[in-house]
Amino acid sequence: MAEVTKMKYCVNGEWKESATDKWMTVTDSSTGEAIAEIPCCTEDEVHSAIAAAHAAFPSWSQMSLTKRTQYLFKWRNVMIDHLDELTLICAKELGKTLDEAKGDVLKAIEPTEFATSIPYTIQGSSALQVTTGFDCTTYRVPLGVVAGIVPMNFPAMIPWGWMVPLAIACGNTVVLKANSQTPLTSMRMLELFYDEAGFPKGVVNLVTCSRHEAEIFMTDERIKAVSFVGTTGVGKHIYSVAAAHGKKVQSQCEAKNHALLLEDADLESAANAIINSTYGCAGMRCMALPVIVVQESIADKFVTLLKEKAEKMVVGCAYDPNTNLGPVVSEKHKKSVCDWIQKGIDEGAELVLDGRDCVVPGYENGFFVGPTILDHVTAEMTVGDEEIFGPVTVIKRVKDFEEGLAIMNANPFANGSVIFTQSGYYAREFEMRTDGGMVGINVGIPVPSAYFPFSGNKDSFFGDQHVLGLDGVRFFTRAKTVTKHWYDEESKHRQVGTWEGSVDR
Repeated sequence: MAEVTKMKYCVNGEWKESATDKWMTVTDSSTGEAIAEIPCCTEDEVHSAIAAAHAAFPSWSQMSLTKRTQYLFKWRNVMIDHLDELTLICAKELGKTLDEAKGDVLKAIEPTEFATSIPYTIQGSSALQVTTGFDCTTYRVPLGVVAGIVPMNFPAMIPWGWMVPLAIACGNTVVLKANSQTPLTSMRMLELFYDEAGFPKGVVNLVTCSRHEAEIFMTDERIKAVSFVGTTGVGKHIYSVAAAHGKKVQSQCEAKNHALLLEDADLESAANAIINSTYGCAGMRCMALPVIVVQESIADKFVTLLKEKAEKMVVGCAYDPNTNLGPVVSEKHKKSVCDWIQKGIDEGAELVLDGRDCVVPGYENGFFVGPTILDHVTAEMTVGDEEIFGPVTVIKRVKDFEEGLAIMNANPFANGSVIFTQSGYYAREFEMRTDGGMVGINVGIPVPSAYFPFSGNKDSFFGDQHVLGLDGVRFFTRAKTVTKHWYDEESKHRQVGTWEGSVDR
């Protein structure tokens, strides 16, 4: 049995024992064994984390951009030095393969590199002589304390890529609510953040708690912005409550990404891309391709090819280098995915490949679901429209491009969308007319680099500015515009109005 460690929460750079009587178990997804217990922090403990961030804000926000950037450069190098260690922690608690877990950490490093450009990206604008004797300048200034509410599926990338780097680069301080199922990666990164990167105490604080305690983030006046990633129902709630309390909100929510596969596509390349996208991270990512909309003329051929490739995937222990498909995060999540598969069958879909009875020798208690394919899914079937978050591919058959696009745009989610085709005409039509916020042309996972926003639409996002890119800089700052006038010898002896009253414009 793996040793079960009781974890702490972090306030002002110090790890503290929780006074709670409620503890949550973290498991090794490949073995099913408990590896840690984390506290359900009390309301007082959450308030103490906010207070620490609030106290740290004045000195951190007044630090020069150059100095903050130097801290970020050092932090980037610390993550690289500990890449293998962080990869293994992520693989164990979440179930990602070693390559996928390493990618998770690398996707925290990339936004940190982008954040080091803050002296350039945070620049405002100026204009001399906007009217006679008056100048205007706009600055981007920090907000204050930012709350980050983290999902289970990217324990490195989302808190330490999407939330922390730009928030602190812009001069804010942060309180993270680590996910209760996968907190260990984020906790270890926070240890390194202080112990090796040497950040000032209180810049980032971390708690683990239930939704009840997390409500504090939406109402506490010291919190100026909330960044959330998770389910649409919770995301809508956070957006409505936090915004009603005057906070900026970016709420990244569910997805049901569709790919349109036309008859002129390179089927071999498309199938490889779809395998990687659909079954990577065991389907537990909002940029997976769980729905393939296939032109009828090639549907049988494609489904056969997809099944052949899926059956060759090696399902196994997440931290075995030979594994292609690791477990899902928990027993509860495994049951949810399997229930969705059965629901698809009950709704009338054809089960082409069934991954529900997947057992890995030596890891019989792991939370494994093998690759699954449901064909002939039609509009009335919920399995084709709601997020499953597992290694399940749904096939929808259509006559042509127009029918396929209409089916895709009818979905309430619009995180990403993809087309596989060799036609420049259809590629451009798709690019212009799809509702998807992130679009792939012969690309299975259309995730932009950190220099561009992660731009979901419709029920996949609620807020004004997305994470990353210049959207992220704008989200973590507010505008301050200064109008200036200096009196000369002549004008100081007469009344001078504002530019609004000036005759000379």
